[in-house]
Amino acid sequence: MPISAPGNKNGGHTNRHPGLAPVSVVPCVPAKAGTRSGLPPSRERNSAGFTLIELMIVVVVIALASAVAVLALPDPRGRVLDEGARFAVRVRAARDGAIVEARPTSVWVTPRGYGFDRWEAGRWIAIDDKPLRATEWGRGTTVAVPERSRVTFDTTGAADRPVTIPLLRERARATVTIYPDGTVNVDG
Repeated sequence: MPISAPGNKNGGHTNRHPGLAPVSVVPCVPAKAGTRSGLPPSRERNSAGFTLIELMIVVVVIALASAVAVLALPDPRGRVLDEGARFAVRVRAARDGAIVEARPTSVWVTPRGYGFDRWEAGRWIAIDDKPLRATEWGRGTTVAVPERSRVTFDTTGAADRPVTIPLLRERARATVTIYPDGTVNVDG
């Protein structure tokens, strides 16, 4: 039986061997001379890769996105207002400790750091509990206080005197104020 004969039912494009499934034959279109894909030469040139201009645009977009990401990152040292808030919370905890333990407590502040003391056996003893341990100010923070300034909280939580502690870092500023009634406020 001929494989392709004019007038066959399927146009002569099927396999007619017994026991085998029919297979369609797809005619092949030869590629044009000088091209690999059979596309016109102008289309083939465009699909071959990226142009230098396209690559430069991608590099510029990546550079701009990187710059935006770097500028959006927070300062690894934290904000000076956050440092002031941490200090204020610790001062409030020391004040509360003076009330709860019925024992005077003090906070001392120097240009390098701060710490807390408890009045025991007629003298000030450093508090060694983790939240009230002596702490240095963060890197780059400047505190405008005399060499050592101390505020004492009595057993009612009142402070012996009002104190204002300014914290500065570059152009940022936070002020922690301890009032005579023992309240603590942070302004930034």
